[in-house]
Amino acid sequence: QAQLVESGGGLVQAGDSLKLSCATTDHIFNNYALAWFRQNPGKERVFVAAITWIGEDTDYATSVKGRFTISRDNAKNVVYLQMNSLKPEDTAVYYCAATTTNVRFGPFDYWGQGTQVTVSS
Repeated sequence: QAQLVESGGGLVQAGDSLKLSCATTDHIFNNYALAWFRQNPGKERVFVAAITWIGEDTDYATSVKGRFTISRDNAKNVVYLQMNSLKPEDTAVYYCAATTTNVRFGPFDYWGQGTQVTVSS
């Protein structure tokens, strides 16, 4: 059974918005910090954003700060990544990950399967 399930990816134009979702279990949602990463073929997976398990603290990569917003829905056990003003360089597979340690460097105990985001110019 998948512990983290991403959804919401798709093909959009530059300047558009997209909202990704990461659904998870009660255990993970209530005990782990959750983060979003992205990866392109042949490149390393890079940190995008994270939110603590309480939801009080967030962290963003410089490249997305001011355009992306991470949030948690405590009633649904879902973490969202609202992406606005999308750019072609935001194109990647986006992954959700869970950790009890450092939200940027992990180690991460759980990973989702990823969802493709493609931004056309």
